[in-house]
Amino acid sequence: MTKNETLVETPAGPARITWLPAKKAQLVLAVSHGAGGGVQARDLQALAAELPGQGVTVALVEQPWRVAGKKVAPAPKTLDTGWRALWPVLQEPGLPVIAGGRSAGARVACRTAKELGAHAALALSFPLHPPGRPEKSRADELLGSGVPTLVVQGGNDPFGRPAEFPAGGSYELVEVPYGDHGFAVPKRAEIGQEEAVAVITSAVSAWIKELRG
Repeated sequence: MTKNETLVETPAGPARITWLPAKKAQLVLAVSHGAGGGVQARDLQALAAELPGQGVTVALVEQPWRVAGKKVAPAPKTLDTGWRALWPVLQEPGLPVIAGGRSAGARVACRTAKELGAHAALALSFPLHPPGRPEKSRADELLGSGVPTLVVQGGNDPFGRPAEFPAGGSYELVEVPYGDHGFAVPKRAEIGQEEAVAVITSAVSAWIKELRG
């Protein structure tokens, strides 16, 4: 797989974009990681492997704190600052850009999608609330994205199971059966890990096809 990297200076420090370019690309999907991991997450890697063959250039975004080797993510405001500073570089191919991310990265994508002019937003494992604290809802961030939004959520995600998401929102939601916050499925589940990942890639591929019209 052909890929290249770009270091981008931001007010929060240097960030890194790893590009997985598509031939005859029609869209860019920019996706960032969560607060507890990096771009090696199974869902991000699966999309990076699958989508370039479908005309979608994937840009894996590492926030400055990850590039600096830190283990703890900064405050949401700092994450947004880093993402905003990256946006002009993500637009350089001259294509519509889908803002995406997993967990904390999904929150960033939804919070900033409209103001940055994102074509759409992809929220993987959106952390609807802290585990065990449903009263601390972050639904307003999701509902306020202002662009077509797809949520892909594990059926057993302690940060928000699919049934907990508000009804009537202007977003689509796809459940990964038995999946936890990292989309891992237990050995006793009726589907295997590869099948669970396939649910993610299939859902995102179908949604992007709809966006293209």
